[in-house]
Amino acid sequence: MSDVVVVESPAKAKTINKYLGSGYTVLASFGHVRDLPPRDGSVRPDQDFAMDWESDERGSRQVSAIAKAIKSGTTLYLATDPDREGEAISWHVRAMLEDRNALRGVTVHRVTFNEITRNAVTTAMAKPRMLDQPLIEAYLARRALDYLVGFTLSPVLWRKLPGSRSAGRVQSVALRLVCEREAEIEAFRAREYWTVEAHMATPAGAPFLARLTQLNGRKLDQFDLPNAAAAEAARAAVEAGSFSVSTIERKRVRRNPNPPFTTSTLQQEASRKLGFGAQQTMRVAQQLYEGVDIGGETVGLITYMRTDGVQMAREAVHAIRDHVKGAFGTSYLPAAPREYSTKAKNAQEAHEAIRPTDVDRRPEDMTRALSHDQARLYELIWKRAVASQMSQAEFDQVTVDMSDGAGAGTVLRANGSLLAFDGFLKLYREDRDDQSDEDDEARVLPAMAEGDPLSRRDVKASQHFTQPPPRYTEASLVKKMEELGIGRPSTYASTLSVLRDRNYVRLDAKRLVPEDRGRLVTAFLTSFFTRYVDPGFTASLEEKLDEISDGRADWRAVMRAFWQDFSEAVEQTRELKISDVINALDDDLGPHFFPPREDGGDPRLCPACSTGRLGLKLGRHGSFIGCSNYPTCQYTRRLAVNGGEDGEETLKEGMRVLGRDPATGEDITVRRGPYGLYVQQGEPPPPSPDEKKGDKKAKKEKPKRMSLPRGLEGDAITLEQALGLLTLPRLIGLHPESREPMEAGIGRFGPYIRMGSVYASLDRDDDVLSVGANRAVDLLAKKLAGVRTLGAHPKDGEAIMVKKGRFGPYAQHGKVVANLPRAVSMDDITLDDAVALLTEKGRELKPKPGAKGKAKPAAKSKASASVSTKAAPPDGAAGKPAAPKKTGAVKKVGAAKKAGAAKKPAPKAAAKKPGGKPRSQAAE
Repeated sequence: MSDVVVVESPAKAKTINKYLGSGYTVLASFGHVRDLPPRDGSVRPDQDFAMDWESDERGSRQVSAIAKAIKSGTTLYLATDPDREGEAISWHVRAMLEDRNALRGVTVHRVTFNEITRNAVTTAMAKPRMLDQPLIEAYLARRALDYLVGFTLSPVLWRKLPGSRSAGRVQSVALRLVCEREAEIEAFRAREYWTVEAHMATPAGAPFLARLTQLNGRKLDQFDLPNAAAAEAARAAVEAGSFSVSTIERKRVRRNPNPPFTTSTLQQEASRKLGFGAQQTMRVAQQLYEGVDIGGETVGLITYMRTDGVQMAREAVHAIRDHVKGAFGTSYLPAAPREYSTKAKNAQEAHEAIRPTDVDRRPEDMTRALSHDQARLYELIWKRAVASQMSQAEFDQVTVDMSDGAGAGTVLRANGSLLAFDGFLKLYREDRDDQSDEDDEARVLPAMAEGDPLSRRDVKASQHFTQPPPRYTEASLVKKMEELGIGRPSTYASTLSVLRDRNYVRLDAKRLVPEDRGRLVTAFLTSFFTRYVDPGFTASLEEKLDEISDGRADWRAVMRAFWQDFSEAVEQTRELKISDVINALDDDLGPHFFPPREDGGDPRLCPACSTGRLGLKLGRHGSFIGCSNYPTCQYTRRLAVNGGEDGEETLKEGMRVLGRDPATGEDITVRRGPYGLYVQQGEPPPPSPDEKKGDKKAKKEKPKRMSLPRGLEGDAITLEQALGLLTLPRLIGLHPESREPMEAGIGRFGPYIRMGSVYASLDRDDDVLSVGANRAVDLLAKKLAGVRTLGAHPKDGEAIMVKKGRFGPYAQHGKVVANLPRAVSMDDITLDDAVALLTEKGRELKPKPGAKGKAKPAAKSKASASVSTKAAPPDGAAGKPAAPKKTGAVKKVGAAKKAGAAKKPAPKAAAKKPGGKPRSQAAE
């Protein structure tokens, strides 16, 4: 008989099982075991925010393993991570076990430990507690908020702003910060100013640099020398003067060490010092937390890495102080332990700062046990924690003023400093995001005394321009979010990842640059949902969530107050006209897309017709720039700043004639269509008599066309390239092994190589017009590595293949696809088995006699269970699939078909489409 302990990761489970011994069975939940299903209605405000939860195959499998293991024990220890998400995972595990009646006669405890060491684990197991209900309710509120914002706001975006991806509660605010910084940079106008510096020397001949600070008895401000003429006059005044030391000011300056790392400061410093992104930092930190093998035992090297606390455990502080005393001496040890408090808004400080679990495990001793990235991050964490308990660094700062003996009122000044005592700097120095041009700490002035005559060497006047605010790095954006109280330590990395994944921002030289799509979304949200993308409002919601977790607020009351205002704001946009959206976006983003021209001309003047006004337009497939004289003038360009990196594809005339086809004599043109640029041979023939009579069955001939591949611009394509595109697909040659023909062509997803029914996409650097046989064989080999041909189907002789897919292996025959059973691998399935699977799948998809439209897909597998937080049905408790819902959207589609309508499903149905886990999509 053994009790059961549940942790989140299998690596952690293995380590903790070693610590606890054979009397315990330690199992992993692999993170969340269930979540809100990504469809409309998973959170129901009209039922006081009742929530449906659904487990996927993996989650159900893990809970089944826990339920099976607990049969031989009497106590269940829920030992997931010590934060809000960890508490939620424990709650989900307990709830699913209760639904299965697996906890009868079982005592359930919650245990948490901040580090994975033998002492920490055994101490935590001796002091169990109950699940923290306020913390769980705070999780429910956060999850409901993120879901409702994502699944309510995203469909509005899709309807009113075609081409948009989604919106999120924290994600949209972070995007707004990036876009507003970019707008500041664009609006910035550089201002010229000049400085005058003189290379001087002491009586002993020691050189140093001094700057002009007073001229004609008046102190110079930054812009007092605005041009070259003023700077030259000032330079002449310095050259005419005879200078001596008038005053020397010395003072001792002390600098304190920084506190040990929180999640955000670790991400910031790892970005500056190591070049790590936020996700990479958290991934490596997770590995250090879960532990590495040291002397045959797996040991966690750092404490829990998702925290906003800066304090350390008392015993850890004493251990570090003992190490400092032994390694550096008593002069590096302050008289009393240093205590820190966070400056971040809304910080919970529920956990310790990130520190080494044992200060005696020095970075240099751990190198062999760690990967390169692990070693670098561990060294950073170790040094920061140790330095936080070391003495101050002390500097002697010196300011020397030099006056013109002629009494002209010209004064030069030299600044410098000398490190008097290095203190914590002996071990660690924090980097900065934006370094100044010079660092006075690094400048040491030679010895001088008041009254010393100085010799002047050369004098130089330098031109400068004010600089715009810098773009955010990942590190500085995390810092800004923390200062504003937006998001939480566990969400910073995922928020940044979502912004990049949805092409709202891109990284350029480690700086976040908003894409035009991101700026459009931000402009739309700030125009019509100002309150909900306001950093102050988002921070106030975080405060309410903290009040819930402290037991000072009711989570449903917080949700009701939010939903009442938010749903009204969404309702007001239902009657919003597309023209209103266009006008708002055009006003907001006009300065971005139409910056002032150098020649002073109108940046909105259409280059094609010279009379129309360029403006923002919305089409079915997204936004673009178009002329106000449409349809007379069909000038368009991609949504990009004129002359920018992506703004070359303008095709000013709307159509460009490249030349004539040598074979037919027809014009070869490049044109713009609704899906982008394409080349065309000839023109459509005049309508036939049948077409003129309105015969819809009359066949309409179309000229030959082909889309331009990425990287080929409309203004740069040649006649030879266009003729090559019009010959696609082209034969490359025969495969050396199968002797099947290999073709290159362009499809709806871009350029490809095809051999039979196997397609392989070409890379960006591949040219579809010139790619050769060797490259084609290489691409097909990679594709075929996940494909197995079983043989011909007995009915039509067409090949049956087994392929690897996102959700597991599947068999394919033509357009019919059937997933393989979990117990059957790609290598084991036979042709007869595949035929049987595909035949059964064909029956499911075949419409029943008398039925209209397509057959509905089969119900979910038994591995997927859906339950509600309000009342879980017995079937859900037993792990059986819940009955599929009949949504209002489906009813509308059916009604439209009966009426013979050609309309698409109601927009509400679109809310079911977002892919991926809701936690990563709707969350941040």
